[in-house]
Amino acid sequence: MALIQNPGFIILLLCGIIFLIAGLIQTKYPPKKINSLYGYRTISSMRSKEAWDFAQKYSAKISIWAGLLMMFFAVTSLQFPNISKEYQVWFSLIIIFSLVGILIFLTEQKLKNFR
Repeated sequence: MALIQNPGFIILLLCGIIFLIAGLIQTKYPPKKINSLYGYRTISSMRSKEAWDFAQKYSAKISIWAGLLMMFFAVTSLQFPNISKEYQVWFSLIIIFSLVGILIFLTEQKLKNFR
């Protein structure tokens, strides 16, 4: 019951699982063609087939790591039960958006050097 009342745990765990599964699916079944529906889609990743293929593999690895980190932070959040639920939500969102930003930044940096 205590886990259900801890929004930081729930948010980070669910997002972590989603990122982990998405990364594993993208690793196993990367999009074959450049498209606007599935995969890591930015201007730099869509400029060539080689860049597209590289971005899919690289961002999938980072997504897996981001998912694992989110799950780690979810478990860690259980160590701070006295933090208000509002702060737990804010901390969770900061962690999630930071990891998404890191994923995009690292992938775009690798794509710049990919040419």
